[in-house]
Amino acid sequence: MEIPIQNLYYLLSYAWDKLEERERVRVEVTERTDLVDLFAKVLIQSTRLLLKRGIDRSYVTETEEIAGVKGKLDLTASVKRQLLDRQRTMCSFDELSPDILTNRILVTTLDRLMRVVELDHSHRNDVRKLRLMFPEIRPLELHARHFDEVRIHRNNRFYDFVLKVCRMIYDCLLPTEDPGIFHFLDFQRDEEKMNRLFEAFVRNFYKHELRGFEVSRESIEWQFNSEVPSHLEFLPGMHTDITLTAADRKLILDTKYYRQTLAVDWGNRVHSGNLYQIFSYLMNQENASDNRTLTATGILLYPTVTKEVNLSYTYAQHPIRVHTVNLDEDWRAIEQRLVSIIHEGTA
Repeated sequence: MEIPIQNLYYLLSYAWDKLEERERVRVEVTERTDLVDLFAKVLIQSTRLLLKRGIDRSYVTETEEIAGVKGKLDLTASVKRQLLDRQRTMCSFDELSPDILTNRILVTTLDRLMRVVELDHSHRNDVRKLRLMFPEIRPLELHARHFDEVRIHRNNRFYDFVLKVCRMIYDCLLPTEDPGIFHFLDFQRDEEKMNRLFEAFVRNFYKHELRGFEVSRESIEWQFNSEVPSHLEFLPGMHTDITLTAADRKLILDTKYYRQTLAVDWGNRVHSGNLYQIFSYLMNQENASDNRTLTATGILLYPTVTKEVNLSYTYAQHPIRVHTVNLDEDWRAIEQRLVSIIHEGTA
């Protein structure tokens, strides 16, 4: 399944919950744009905006040999180096510096991006020019943990978008046999990553675009009993992908991403495990004191780039539906499709 590049940018913007930043970071995408060039364009544009706003700075502890005394004197080191006779000392002091983790991740990503084989030549030049605008910032030996160490707050919140782009680039780079040279892997081939992306996209889309519903992930308790209460502790957790709750309705959505929407090996049928899962959600969330749970709708939602699928079933008072959303269509059609799936059967 190959999603058009422009639509993929929309999916990422919703999944990251960065719609405002998407409007600021406008990128031109054509049918010839490759995935690595999309991320390069987004990073170039967002970095330019960052430079206009002013990059973040913080106090960094420096230890240097200086004339006189500044900050905290390291007497032992000063004596060992015989500096005192020359009226010099080793001191530790705080300096306001741009050489901080957020900026170091950014410049390291720019450095790596320049060395991606598949990157368009013009974008490589743009990245190189941007990198020259960070002369005081040192690159680092980048690891996934560095992204987790960043603390986003009100004063540096724009970095959140920039660093999400950097993280995506980091995850997609594969070292070649040539030291320091990378290939860019298309993460659309990774079914697990795309499943997480699709789920986050749908959830945040409904949070922003669907009126009259509370959107959440729901934890459901198993309606099991046991003569040995401690046995209940061994039951697995049950968490919905998306639960939509209105004054008189409840819908549970389970999003699934597959290269093939239906289980081809079983004659183009719905994946049985998916049906078992949505059925289990519906049965175990029932609560006699809340009529919405007794009539809750279960929806399996799949992406596709070919034909749409619309299947409808009923168990007791629970409608169970299977739908697809065609991610190859114009974005407005995708929006309308997602909204219409929720409102189906309410007219």
